[in-house]
Amino acid sequence: MKKINFKSKFQKFDEHWSPKVIAEMNDYQFKLVKIERDFIWHQHDETDEVFIVIEGKIFIEFKDEIVEISEGEMIVVPKGVKHKPYAEEEAKIMLIEPTGTVNTGDIEDKLTAPNDQWI
Repeated sequence: MKKINFKSKFQKFDEHWSPKVIAEMNDYQFKLVKIERDFIWHQHDETDEVFIVIEGKIFIEFKDEIVEISEGEMIVVPKGVKHKPYAEEEAKIMLIEPTGTVNTGDIEDKLTAPNDQWI
């Protein structure tokens, strides 16, 4: 039962689009990730995806709209919904998702990150 400091965890890595696990609860992982510029269009067929913006501003592009999520805000993307996250400048976010969830969902890409990387 140790507290986790997001700021100190973010200082442990520099790469973008590579989620780092900081905690687990039941079958879910809490992951920190730095993002900048475009990601890829993808979907998660088996799970919803939660984006919590810790620092900065991100955008999630959907088929018919773009949603802006600012620091202190979050969004839940329902399972099976195709989306493309991006950030014009570096943003720091938290993802909460089931253990084993691949960051690129149904797509294998150069941005597919190794899974279960703890910091």
